[in-house]
Amino acid sequence: MSVADRYLPVWILIAMAVGLLLGRTVPGLGTALSALEIGGVSLPILIGLLVMMYPPLAKVRFDKTAEVAADRRLMVLSLTLNWLVGPALMFALAWIFLPDEPELRTGLIIVGLARCIAMVLVWTELSCADREVTAVLVAVNALFQVLMFGVLGWFYLQVLPGWLGLATTAAEFSFTAIVTSVLVFLGVPLLAGLVSRWIGERRRGREWYESRFLPAISPLAMIGLLYTIVLLFCLQGEQITAQPLTVARVALPLLIYFVGMFALALLASRAAGLGYARSTSVAFTAAGNNFELAIAVSIGTFGANSAPALAGTIGPLVEIPVLVGLVYVALWLGPRLFPGDPTLPAPRRPQAR
Repeated sequence: MSVADRYLPVWILIAMAVGLLLGRTVPGLGTALSALEIGGVSLPILIGLLVMMYPPLAKVRFDKTAEVAADRRLMVLSLTLNWLVGPALMFALAWIFLPDEPELRTGLIIVGLARCIAMVLVWTELSCADREVTAVLVAVNALFQVLMFGVLGWFYLQVLPGWLGLATTAAEFSFTAIVTSVLVFLGVPLLAGLVSRWIGERRRGREWYESRFLPAISPLAMIGLLYTIVLLFCLQGEQITAQPLTVARVALPLLIYFVGMFALALLASRAAGLGYARSTSVAFTAAGNNFELAIAVSIGTFGANSAPALAGTIGPLVEIPVLVGLVYVALWLGPRLFPGDPTLPAPRRPQAR
């Protein structure tokens, strides 16, 4: 990790503080930012996410993705974790920790249904995971999101609670919002990465592309991440400070979920015989969530000022610092769980004086 990457938690804490300060001290800033949207997608956040996702996707060697997709063991494990285990675990945690808060519980369940297609690219890049595996898993999650989000929402909000004798929630999710989220938040940076590699290698060769161009654009990922964090905390700073108990009640099951899914996925991948790089990709893909979609669906279904929308908003505020911490956990655990694995990141040598 570079010096800037090693101090990422410090930069994130500063970005959070700056966002909260701006949201609390600049009148009307949050309202003005919220008004900047296209088709229900926040334009300021969209810009940050696209800038953040472009460098990792530009680094992907797309000629290797067919080989990754052919690994049946990897694909079955990831699909099981993302679309069976993840939603079920979030459903259980929502009912355990929020039995008396049906709207917050609904928002939490929606977060569990929205599988990660954005920030996981940054976490896997920082932890030296397999970027080709991450790209394939993100694409598969995007496809399943379009096909299964509405079905799983109906199952976890109406069918399963009815079977268990629990309260049900009626909700109709916008298919357009789901497709828009996938096309915008994944399609645009994925296409940009593909075109960059194709043009760069065609005109200047792979060596120039990977030794000159990629290092030049790499800082954009961190800039986009920090910019997005500032925006999120600026937009939600007032709600966070005004309802600390609500934030804490939603944050606790989210914390358990992120850490639990990461640990389960990492250990399951190791048991399946995957190496460090692929196991870490599976773990972060399983642990992360598509907060952009969760927030958009909650707002579109229940309203911008609703409790489900608030729960969806709390999601990334918890997810970002927790998954940054898990990057360091992965780097520390790697040599212990995968001794001698050739995909482990090389140890950092001390610089000569």
